[in-house]
Amino acid sequence: MTVLDSRALNRAALARQHLLTRGDTSVSGAVAHLCGLQAQEPQEPFVGLWSRLAGFQPGHLDSALTGRTVVRTHLMRRTVHLVTAEDALAWRARHDAMLRQRVLGTYRRELDGVDLEEAAAAGRAVMADGQPRTMSELVQAVRDRWPGPPRRALGELLVAALVPMAQLPPRGLWQRTAGVRNLPLATWLGRDTDPLPADDGTDPVGQQLVRRYLAAYGPASSADLRAWCGLAGLPAAVKAVREELVVFRDERGRELLDLPDAPRPDPDTPAPVRFLPAFDNAVLGYRDRSRLIDDAHLGLSVAGERMVLVDGRVAATWTVRDRRPEVSPLRPLTAAERKAVDAEAQDLAGFLDEQVVIPPVSPVRS
Repeated sequence: MTVLDSRALNRAALARQHLLTRGDTSVSGAVAHLCGLQAQEPQEPFVGLWSRLAGFQPGHLDSALTGRTVVRTHLMRRTVHLVTAEDALAWRARHDAMLRQRVLGTYRRELDGVDLEEAAAAGRAVMADGQPRTMSELVQAVRDRWPGPPRRALGELLVAALVPMAQLPPRGLWQRTAGVRNLPLATWLGRDTDPLPADDGTDPVGQQLVRRYLAAYGPASSADLRAWCGLAGLPAAVKAVREELVVFRDERGRELLDLPDAPRPDPDTPAPVRFLPAFDNAVLGYRDRSRLIDDAHLGLSVAGERMVLVDGRVAATWTVRDRRPEVSPLRPLTAAERKAVDAEAQDLAGFLDEQVVIPPVSPVRS
């Protein structure tokens, strides 16, 4: 069985993530390929897409959000993601149980005695008028029925778990500050979420998740897959598609699965400097993040630090001051590396200065 060292895995990850060469696809095409972009910090996906797509402009993502080809919703790991409308509708039911479990895991005592199905029905009834609401407004509308639980706990149960919701623009538009206003996905997109297929032991939606994940992140282990989506490893789906896959080992002997024709570049392929936003997929999409970041710096990946890739690995953090990136190296950079970082930072500064005309949001579909 072929063993892939950390550099081979690094170059494969960069290629799948459009970080080795910027892609020429659309925003919705990139978001679909990446299986979504983590987006609890609303402005971060703009830098993530700028680093991945040739010629990306902020208005491209704004138009995708207002045009409803891309939506903000709770999905993988109960975090807010940008996903395509099609993926949000196709994948939501498969994530329902995990979303409920994660909210209850956080607020089990506070939500004790709340009937989940009854609460879901009440939330859907309130939202049936097609009016966007904040979480507080939704909680207030059902407060007479459940006066006991804290507002935050009841609100997260409704918005992040029980009623599939979209977070509406202007939340998430370029350089806009806006609170969260929610509307059911079915109302916003004009179509109900797909029901789960009958249980035949093969988990067809899970199979799609496995294939799509490997296309964007592979080669990867089942533990990496579980860390990415928050689901319990998808064992039936992995078993069902296993004969389609190729198998490798990493240097520690762990089994890695992959699609047979997916790119696995030569480990000596040059990797350009790339600026990553906070909570970027390329790092958080794995349980074993050593292919991109050293053990000493693992904490940065969950602390919301923006990171700089040099030769494919996290070598610095960055922040913005007066719309210009300021870089803080994590190791000494060579003169050539510093020059490349400065050049990419200059390009990023130009991007951060871009102004766009905010496109109008089309009326809610009935």
